[in-house]
Amino acid sequence: MARTDYPFDIAALTDYRRRTKRELLNDGTKRIKKNIAVLGGSTTPDIIKTLELFLLSEGIEPVFYESEYNRFWQDAMFDNPELTEFKPDVIYIHTSYRNISSFLPEANDEYQLVENKLNERYDYYVKMWQRLSSVYNCPIIQNNFELPPYRLFGNKDFSDIHGGVNFINELNRRFSQYARENQGFYICDLNYVASCFGLDRWHDEQAWCMYKYACCLDAIPYVAFNLSHIIKSLFGKNKKVLALDLDNTLWGGVVGDDGVEGIEIGEETANAECFKGFQEYVKKQKSIGIMLTVASKNDHENAISGLNHPDGVLKPEDFIVIKANWETKDRNLVATANEMDLGIDSFVFADDNPTERALVEKSISGIAVPKMDMPIDYIRTIDRNGYFEVTNFSADDLKRNDMYKANVLRNEQSATFTDYNEYLLSLEMKGEIKEFSPLYIPRITQLTNKSNQFNLTTKRYTQQEIESTVSDGNHITLYGKLSDVFGDNGVVSVVIGEIKGNTCDIDLWLMSCRVLKKNMEFAMLDTLVSECKKRDINTIIGHYYPTAKNGMVKNLFSDFGFTKISEDESGNTGWSLSVTDYKNQNHVINVNSEE
Repeated sequence: MARTDYPFDIAALTDYRRRTKRELLNDGTKRIKKNIAVLGGSTTPDIIKTLELFLLSEGIEPVFYESEYNRFWQDAMFDNPELTEFKPDVIYIHTSYRNISSFLPEANDEYQLVENKLNERYDYYVKMWQRLSSVYNCPIIQNNFELPPYRLFGNKDFSDIHGGVNFINELNRRFSQYARENQGFYICDLNYVASCFGLDRWHDEQAWCMYKYACCLDAIPYVAFNLSHIIKSLFGKNKKVLALDLDNTLWGGVVGDDGVEGIEIGEETANAECFKGFQEYVKKQKSIGIMLTVASKNDHENAISGLNHPDGVLKPEDFIVIKANWETKDRNLVATANEMDLGIDSFVFADDNPTERALVEKSISGIAVPKMDMPIDYIRTIDRNGYFEVTNFSADDLKRNDMYKANVLRNEQSATFTDYNEYLLSLEMKGEIKEFSPLYIPRITQLTNKSNQFNLTTKRYTQQEIESTVSDGNHITLYGKLSDVFGDNGVVSVVIGEIKGNTCDIDLWLMSCRVLKKNMEFAMLDTLVSECKKRDINTIIGHYYPTAKNGMVKNLFSDFGFTKISEDESGNTGWSLSVTDYKNQNHVINVNSEE
């Protein structure tokens, strides 16, 4: 089957697209289905067909709406029953330099006329984005513009107000500002993709004149691949952990054989610089919340000494778990995932050894195993694959490594107690459970799209939908934060209940696996019951919809004291709880103690 990770075989992706799609659909993966509307300013069928392969490989089964050629504006701005009935989960606007080339400045334009042209083009797109957002209430992905195929003024095209390069850079700047100021709006950086591909190859006049492709045919997989990163991130398909081998991955040589002084890291040789650059890149990944672990065949002492090399950037404390032993790496990776209470499919495994990579890829379903053959390509390989694409970024992301490291310490301490309740009390846990706050909306959105195990209905919400739920007055919305003597876990639980007369119907209940078995679920239920009583609600209705990953909460409502009221042939169950005689079940977490 054609590989759908970078670097990929363009010919195989193009020539064997149907076969690849068939193999992906038959591989047994359980996928979420999403409706994606593609509004094109040029020919888009091949982008859609290639995008489909990348999304299928990420656990998303897309259904597409495709505008007619260059009808993106009409589909967006006028009543469109077909698009309305389609109910898109994402709208992608595929415009390019070709859609603005006729609006670029002329050599004799006055300064104010150039400004007017810029304002007119920017306003044109803003009107479209605003209408799409108001009508369809879903994430919008907009291309920025690649640079033109020629520079009329040569290098001065960059700085002169009449230059096409200058005009496009300014328009792209305004697009980026709009993205910063408007939630649910994302830029697909077509300009970067075109630059990487090469403008001379990208601007294919024959492809444009004959087929109205905005770029050459070979560039289409790169466009679709880049777009797929945004979509899979929106729907919680990002990876969370970068698991790293050590020898010849983080440094050159074998520390056990060569000694610390003999490994290559630093600035003494070109190879040493490559490894130092890769460590710097990995350290930056940690700074945006990517969690780091080690899976290495090594003596633990040797591994630690290598990580403490004076010219190294990464140190032992940068890693949540270090597995340096002589177990097979697949076993170590699974053990690490269990210690971190994470699914193994949230891991990327980076190793220079093709034999080790093949073993892990064959043994562990869902883990990403990029091809890491040449140190000079390590950064590009990880970066281009978009494993850690950022669409929403919260304060909790900055603290994620510390949170999970603290969780490992909690698990170690629990082993020293014979009475689990005493262990929980020793944590001195404090909970903050309140109605949704604008401060935490990005994190709440992240949780709704990423939490799969402790998630009773696995419903997904966009940020716009979360904000709409908060403002409509018909829902009880609760977030839960938890801290203890080891540190702050941040926002770890979310409950959304729809008010229907004197009943609260739970639409969403989820919790981060890093606080499992800490009684946080009982604290959330206690608070939900309290909120219901304030609103004269006497019954709470709960739902459990089974998936491949949420079997752990199958009996949660039963454990809570709910009564089962329905069950269908698919295992979907309904539950009811009377709040009148309810007694609080959390006795170890001090909730809202600051009030």
